[in-house]
Amino acid sequence: MDNRFVQRFIEIAGRIGAQRHLVAVRDGFVAIMPLIIIGSLAVLLNNFPAFGPVDLVGFLNSIFGEGNWQNVGGTVWNGSFAVIGLLIAFSVAYNLAKSYDLDGLAAGLISIASFIMLVPVTEDWGLNFAWLGAQGLFVALIVSLITTELFRLLVKSNITIKMPDGVPEGVQRSFQALIPTALILLLVGIFQALMTVVAEISVFEVIFNVIQAPLQGIGNTLPAAIVVSFLNHLLWFFGLHGTNIIGSVIEPIYLPLIEENLALFQQGVSAFEVPYTVTKPFLDSFVFMGGSGTTIALIIAIFIVVRGKQKHPYKEIAKLSTPAGIFNINEPVIFGLPIVLNPIMLIPFILIPVTLTIVSFFALDLGLVPKTVAIVPWTTPPILSGYLVTGGDVRGIILQLFNIALAVVMYIPFVIAGMRTLNKQNEG
Repeated sequence: MDNRFVQRFIEIAGRIGAQRHLVAVRDGFVAIMPLIIIGSLAVLLNNFPAFGPVDLVGFLNSIFGEGNWQNVGGTVWNGSFAVIGLLIAFSVAYNLAKSYDLDGLAAGLISIASFIMLVPVTEDWGLNFAWLGAQGLFVALIVSLITTELFRLLVKSNITIKMPDGVPEGVQRSFQALIPTALILLLVGIFQALMTVVAEISVFEVIFNVIQAPLQGIGNTLPAAIVVSFLNHLLWFFGLHGTNIIGSVIEPIYLPLIEENLALFQQGVSAFEVPYTVTKPFLDSFVFMGGSGTTIALIIAIFIVVRGKQKHPYKEIAKLSTPAGIFNINEPVIFGLPIVLNPIMLIPFILIPVTLTIVSFFALDLGLVPKTVAIVPWTTPPILSGYLVTGGDVRGIILQLFNIALAVVMYIPFVIAGMRTLNKQNEG
């Protein structure tokens, strides 16, 4: 492989991964991920199926009355997934402002205020929840980035109120943000008035119809899933954190899809009948098992090839990597084996996840396995994650076991080749 090409690729990918606005979007989603996961699990609990003699929903209904206890899960949903747009409006603006060494709290509050100003109002003068959630995600991203850039421009231009020395720091920050806040909200107000008069449609509907809906439609296709899987692992092969680099791009596309699945599942729709196949839990649970590259299968393949008491560096690395690999942390095997810039491992490291993406897509799309209706922490071990993301269905476990077995079979020839190459190097 041409070293100049490798160096150039790493340089370009590194710049993209470090781009300020993409990093702010990525960190904004990471910050609210605990709320998203808890909201997802609340819905899953409310609709948990009977498993053999264990009927959790029936048991709780017998104690608290039919459906009464499920109000708790519903309110948790309202405070998390249902207002994800509102949360992102603050979180992304906060992180972007901090990257400029500005007042993150002020930027976040300005972003939230601007976002709410644009949200359509119901007839009884309430905010329309339909646009506070995933449907308003792209507007939240645009608002948070634009308002924070305006805030930065105004602060750096010294269009602020200066307070004398001795004034408490909190008061200084508050007055410093006063004029920028007023100007930004005024601009947002004028924009909203023009949209109402000229277009007679909210900016949310425009952005959703023109940008968000088409991207979500493309994102739910097999080619898009293959591209995401391929790019993620190509970046990892060059030692770059593929998940982080492409996360800021795919999160706004795939989170609304799982949100729609979750909302329908909460309303009683079967996990087989929800609309979207490709979601973030789809990739995390059925492709990235053990981490990127399905490296839990690589560890198993090493143990199969290096049998019994036979000693080999590969086996030692597999032993050290197993505890972390169970929880989808695979840096020990990626950098220890290594997989990074290892030409022998390039083919399986990229080919296997792409293959599993195709297998899993058809398994879900054809109705052999339920679609994903829950988000679980990315460290959730395989088997448990497959059961939970499919709404508590053992077919999710079966698909994971099949994928792991297929990946093990595909990894074995390359493990053997890698061991032979290492042995020859040691002998030489």
